[in-house]
Amino acid sequence: MRSKAESGPSPVAGSVDAAGARDKARAEPSGDRLTIFLEPRRERHVSWAVFGVVVGALLIWRLGTVAQWLGGFLILLGLWATWKLVATYLYEAGAIVVDGSRVELPRGLCKPGKPDVVERSQVAHAYLLRRAVPWNASSPVLVVEVGDRAYPYPRDWFATEADQRRVIHALAKTR
Repeated sequence: MRSKAESGPSPVAGSVDAAGARDKARAEPSGDRLTIFLEPRRERHVSWAVFGVVVGALLIWRLGTVAQWLGGFLILLGLWATWKLVATYLYEAGAIVVDGSRVELPRGLCKPGKPDVVERSQVAHAYLLRRAVPWNASSPVLVVEVGDRAYPYPRDWFATEADQRRVIHALAKTR
């Protein structure tokens, strides 16, 4: 019989080791299949929704015509962020699946409908875009090019940056 010291520590629920083991199990390739689940970040939508509605209402209530127009715009922005927040609860975030002969690419984060399924041979390029990134996306952005279409996946859609690299390595494995 092995002693407790020989068997090694077991991860305790809620610990860093348990979280690492859970993340590894979620993104670990099984055979030739790699599944990386995207992560919805709800805190950004909540903050924009509250900011837009509250500040917009204050501008409309207390200031003049120009500020009221700006307040109306902020309320619309807050309502759009509220819709995006509700969409994170209504629709699954999606997953990038690299299988032996096919690749499933979601069209966005928390979008309705099925992901686009393409043959693995149709994937022209997969790379990380680090410098020329739009102002509203966090760097790096994983870009997967299929034919004349590009699928961008910003860093904040993934649990870790290593998940982006796993997708690139899985796509480049059998080229």
